[in-house]
Amino acid sequence: MRMPFPATVEHARIREPSDIYATKTGDLFGAFLFRNPFQPDNGDALRVVANNASRDSFWWEHVSVSTATRCPTWPEMCFIKDLFWHEDECVVQYHPALKDYVNHHPYTLHLWRPTKQSDRRPTQPSMLVGPKR
Repeated sequence: MRMPFPATVEHARIREPSDIYATKTGDLFGAFLFRNPFQPDNGDALRVVANNASRDSFWWEHVSVSTATRCPTWPEMCFIKDLFWHEDECVVQYHPALKDYVNHHPYTLHLWRPTKQSDRRPTQPSMLVGPKR
């Protein structure tokens, strides 16, 4: 995960003391509200909650992304991924076993990255997805 967060992320940070999700500039976690770059006129804002990897999070970096009316799109998830992680970092969206489903908000998707080497998952060869252009 990018540390410190880029200026674009800090600009979107929720800081209002009356908001229960408010955090301070430089905190390695927080809630953020981004204007949607794919719907700049009146599109759904991208609401993001991020944590840093710590013992409390079992050493997993995590970002949740939501809108008020629908699930985020692939381009929106890529936009957020690129804000919070470097381009050479692999993060994943999991589809867990049904018994492990948790759904606190119907329009939220999650990005995950384990930070302990023993937890790293292999990725498929890109040629199995399709040819590169």
